[in-house]
Amino acid sequence: MGRKHSAPRRGSLAFRPRGRHGTLNARIRNWPTVKSDEPTLLGFMGFKVGSINVLTIDNADKSPTFGKPIFNHATVLSCAPMTIVGLRAYKNSLDGLYVFSEAYAPNLPKEQSRKQKLNSDYNTNINKIQDNLESLEKLCAIVSVPPKQAGLSQIKPYSFEIAIGGPTLESQFDYLKDNLGKTVSVSDIIKPGMLVDALGVTKGKGWQGPVKRFGIKKKQHKSRKTVREVGTVGAWSPQNIMYTVPRAGQMGFHQRTEYNKKVLFIANEKEQSVNPDGGFIHFGLVPEDYVIVKGSLPGPIKRPVVLRYPMRPKHTKLDVPKVIKLSTQNSELE
Repeated sequence: MGRKHSAPRRGSLAFRPRGRHGTLNARIRNWPTVKSDEPTLLGFMGFKVGSINVLTIDNADKSPTFGKPIFNHATVLSCAPMTIVGLRAYKNSLDGLYVFSEAYAPNLPKEQSRKQKLNSDYNTNINKIQDNLESLEKLCAIVSVPPKQAGLSQIKPYSFEIAIGGPTLESQFDYLKDNLGKTVSVSDIIKPGMLVDALGVTKGKGWQGPVKRFGIKKKQHKSRKTVREVGTVGAWSPQNIMYTVPRAGQMGFHQRTEYNKKVLFIANEKEQSVNPDGGFIHFGLVPEDYVIVKGSLPGPIKRPVVLRYPMRPKHTKLDVPKVIKLSTQNSELE
């Protein structure tokens, strides 16, 4: 017996397959094209600390609370300085982009050896890239992020690739060559009032049934065999099950992207404290730089989250919010 009334299907058909992500940090497949006056990296990694409330002056023109103080739910990210450990050059072919060459800085952090074995032939590789700049398609920076400096106990760094924006490929190459082996802070890349995309891996829930995983309704308590399964998985013939049928499986620990998150506040812990008394629950004390992003972010506490320049921004105007008070502090900000 089918439904007595029409209703939408249970659960979303998006985000298939719902399998576990391979790593704790997100894999970034796309980067926006940013034509800035000066070369700049297009992303930064932070570690999720916890949630706070931020009191700001509403600066949305058409809002009914325009000019009035409002509370914003926000998420704190602890951001350790990133080290540019190398640069990677791509060429175009009939099959798409391929890695032409990559060069690593000769003086690298000791912890980087825990992540990868680096090619030490720096001069040969950097000259090879410089001689073929005209035929290259794009350049990317290979960065290393030390979780230990962000307040975590993990020593092994996260290493990933970040695209670079700028007027020309030559200026991007000069920027990467000059800053190879140097550190970059979050305030050099992300500014208050910016819109950013947040990429992270969600909290894992393990193996769950269709009731929790897709939100189907439980059957009557007198049902045969089970109450928490779907009524039917399909017809007798053909003998296959459609992918649209809710089934048990992995829930959580998926990569997700949240678009156009607003950056409310960026500061250093020594200049403006964000730590509550006793530190944040399950994290502790934020040691250095931090970013406060409006709204929630994917993943549990201590999970790495990458803030990327927006792929589809709502607006390009930098509207810096006026922050009055953080809920973890007793006094207002100056």
